[in-house]
Amino acid sequence: MAQPTPPISGPSSHQNVTESSKKPVVILCIGMAGSGKTTLMQRLNSYLHTQSTPPYILNLDPAVTHMPYTANIDIRDTVDYKEVMKQYNLGPNGGILTALNLFTTKFDQVLGFVEKRAESVEYVLVDTPGQIEIFTWSASGAIITDSLASSFPTVIAYIIDTPRTTAPATFMSNMLYACSILYKTRLPFVLVFNKTDVEPHDFALEWMEDWQAFQRDLDARGRDEHGETSYLNSLMGSMSLVLEEFYSNLRAVGVSAMTGEGMRAFFSAIEEARKEYESDYKPELDRLTAERAQQTESDKKDNLARLMKDMTVTPGQSNPFGPHARNEREDRDMDEGGPDSEEEREIQRQEEEEAEAENEETFDVRDMEPPDIMTMPTGRTGMRWPRPQ
Repeated sequence: MAQPTPPISGPSSHQNVTESSKKPVVILCIGMAGSGKTTLMQRLNSYLHTQSTPPYILNLDPAVTHMPYTANIDIRDTVDYKEVMKQYNLGPNGGILTALNLFTTKFDQVLGFVEKRAESVEYVLVDTPGQIEIFTWSASGAIITDSLASSFPTVIAYIIDTPRTTAPATFMSNMLYACSILYKTRLPFVLVFNKTDVEPHDFALEWMEDWQAFQRDLDARGRDEHGETSYLNSLMGSMSLVLEEFYSNLRAVGVSAMTGEGMRAFFSAIEEARKEYESDYKPELDRLTAERAQQTESDKKDNLARLMKDMTVTPGQSNPFGPHARNEREDRDMDEGGPDSEEEREIQRQEEEEAEAENEETFDVRDMEPPDIMTMPTGRTGMRWPRPQ
């Protein structure tokens, strides 16, 4: 595999690396509808090919009609989005969510395919549905994210439409959404301001670094005809103070999916995020995985102990019916004088009578020998039955 040109650094650019760092970096591209995720995916794919490091691409958007790149694994090859809508009588968003849920049931196979290519690729690009809430807040999206993060270094690339973020209210909405995704996924995070060829992202970086600059622009744009600020402006001003710490630990880059500007800066931020994953996030994930495994084992032992207690079986005792075998218990019960209660004695008496009736011989007329009439004393009719003895 050819070595990428600096400043992009990956597994192939470090000869003395651990086995974990040889794994490909998974880049989850998440963003609002219209932010340019698919176009950026094509630009990333094209750029990595020019660096002789072609990526492994996963498409998780079942409703996309055209992709400018070829995905190695495409959800549309597994689930027919329109057929799902038809069979389940769903709308567009419900159809996308159901299709993603169905695909998640087979995601272990997807991981198997990615792991087979882990030694030959450096980056795994994942394109998510345009309806951001379907992936970020659904159970299937969480399963996919956790599955990837537990197997490979995973980075969240939150893509923002820069021209639509020039308004302070829109900028704050994007930052709050990015903050919620960061704390939900707990993975390294990169803010990607797309479409910088239309609108530079310098204003956004200034607002993130200096909350007072954001407050000044907010006051300048948000006053009414009487010069008063609205409640929304006061709320956003307070939010900027709350997010100040969030900004300080966040990576932000500007890119253009159309011109390719900012690709080097983007992959440099991805490499820093990978190192952060290895040093901070991976140990925490391992700790949580060990705790879950320990809790599962503890629950199994508790359930087994409760079951043994319900069956009155002491530890180390193999017979669930007590210290004696079942037939031995019955024999011992008979040796000790039989059952104690009147009902048990009545049942035993009935069983004995039934057993005697079964063994008793039954006679029929045909079983009796005919009398010898030639030797019988005679009477009025010439013969007489003997008197009973």
